[in-house]
Amino acid sequence: MALDLEQKQLLSKARLLGPGTALPVILSDAELSKLAFVIFADLGLDDLIPSDVRTPSGTWEYYSLPLSWFASGAGADDFMTLYEKSLSTIRDFQTYFKCMCELHKRRRKYEMILQAQPLPTALQVAPRALLEFGILATPAVASWLTWRKWFYDIDNRAAQETGYLFEPILASALGGTPYASRNSPVRRRGDERKGRQVDCIVGTDAYEFKLRVTIAASGQGRFGEEIDFAEDCVASGLRPILLVLDPTPSSRLEDLSAAFRAANGEAHVGPAAWEYLEARSGPTMATFVEKYVRLPIESLDEHMLELLDLRISAGADRREFVLQLGEAHTWTIKRREDASLATDDIDESE
Repeated sequence: MALDLEQKQLLSKARLLGPGTALPVILSDAELSKLAFVIFADLGLDDLIPSDVRTPSGTWEYYSLPLSWFASGAGADDFMTLYEKSLSTIRDFQTYFKCMCELHKRRRKYEMILQAQPLPTALQVAPRALLEFGILATPAVASWLTWRKWFYDIDNRAAQETGYLFEPILASALGGTPYASRNSPVRRRGDERKGRQVDCIVGTDAYEFKLRVTIAASGQGRFGEEIDFAEDCVASGLRPILLVLDPTPSSRLEDLSAAFRAANGEAHVGPAAWEYLEARSGPTMATFVEKYVRLPIESLDEHMLELLDLRISAGADRREFVLQLGEAHTWTIKRREDASLATDDIDESE
């Protein structure tokens, strides 16, 4: 089957991330075909994988495969033929493939961020030394502030990239559409000229996705907005549904859930949220949500109380950072700083 115009546009979008930015990601045909092979293995269709394509780990488990392997070597002889056949024979392949590409592109971009994120300048970190100056020798304080700010910048970028990835994947799994505020069907009751950002709309259901709800939300002045979301949905003719993946109890989680239910909506928390997602995703996309979202989060939760010792070295020329966690785990990050990624935020109190 030949791709129609919409399918071509979706494939082009799946291939590219951030063209024209400092860190663009463009997936080659070989890379796309290997992602398709991962999907075949996920769905128990290993016979569709060419026998001459081997993985370095001996398995097609995506998280066990190095990113560099995807971009190297051969994939399918003709990716477009492979893609067209997959669309016609595998249920929800297009959605699964789109989510797989989004995950892979964000991981590729984050690898580039780790390589390119500059170390902070003295102007950025020196004022903070007033809190710790004299506790250690001055060279040690300078290095401590530098490493700490670099970790802070990396963590901020990780949160940003995860946010760009997390909500669209869940929206795709549910078969819905996310809306920015400017074109959202959910209007603000106080001023209907203004819309509200919505994570996903399916039919007349408007979804709010959250990894967790903490007390901190109220301290940042956003909690009132979140409470109002449910009533704004009702006023706009939609039913609000809250999905919170982390079941950690908090008074704000209780208040937010109550607000959604009071607006004739629903609130699903923890295991109930995962079950809701998987039940409404269909068998193919339920597999994706389970393998690529739920299992990694749950696996990390099991080990969060175990804090391994950390050692990090920059080397004499700062061309690579070497992290050692515990006795057995070493990670080398090749470095080529990009000054355009530098942050100049001196006051980060907000």
